[in-house]
Amino acid sequence: MGLRDLLYRKYERDIERDLRSDGNVPRHIGVILDGNRRWAKQSGISAADGHRRGADKISDLLEWSSDAGVEVVTLWMLSTDNLSRPPEELEPLLDIICTATERLAADGRWRIQHVGSSELLPRETADRLEAAVKTSEANTGLHVNVAVGYGGRHEIADAVRAYLREGDVAGKSLEDLASTFSVEHIGAHLYTKGQPDPDLLIRTSGEQRLSGFLLWQSAHTEFYFCDAYWPDFRHVDFLRALRAYSQRERRLGR
Repeated sequence: MGLRDLLYRKYERDIERDLRSDGNVPRHIGVILDGNRRWAKQSGISAADGHRRGADKISDLLEWSSDAGVEVVTLWMLSTDNLSRPPEELEPLLDIICTATERLAADGRWRIQHVGSSELLPRETADRLEAAVKTSEANTGLHVNVAVGYGGRHEIADAVRAYLREGDVAGKSLEDLASTFSVEHIGAHLYTKGQPDPDLLIRTSGEQRLSGFLLWQSAHTEFYFCDAYWPDFRHVDFLRALRAYSQRERRLGR
């Protein structure tokens, strides 16, 4: 281990000590895994290989999160906009995502939930994700949402549709549904219903926008933007995000 590595390890231990003494750990972290293609181009390898390297990084993130005391992690792995990519890029990407999800489910520690529009995905992809979710049902560790075929606007629209269908089954009129409709009804029909809203959202690659990720749930979320491409995201970067979160005063609209 070189001097640089030793200094980084000491730096990590210092941050970890500060975080333990502070005790302010986010319950739910959302992560936009951004920069795989740019990392691949910079490294002189194919986009698919860049996505594979990014997929390999996920287990590290989950272990770091579990060790820190985080309860829920939501990983944005594929947006609804990404589904319009050329087939020669999209098909291997979907296979990489499914393989990564299956590996996480088989690990035995993480409980997987798919969040996204299954009907927008190819049938094979949706079936593989569903099978992975079932494989992990008995797991009791960190709850991991894999956002595949996910878009924040789609999620809100799906929540409204679910609410209306539920009301129709109950025999309620449109006028009745409209007169009693509230923000709580949206929350009760989101993909992440029953979960705490994300306290912290991390986006890698230097981009500073949400791009539609967890739009409804992130009203009071703290954001942390990291310059590193996702395959280069390190434990020290994760710790810095937690430290930044712990140092912010969360007013939650008050």
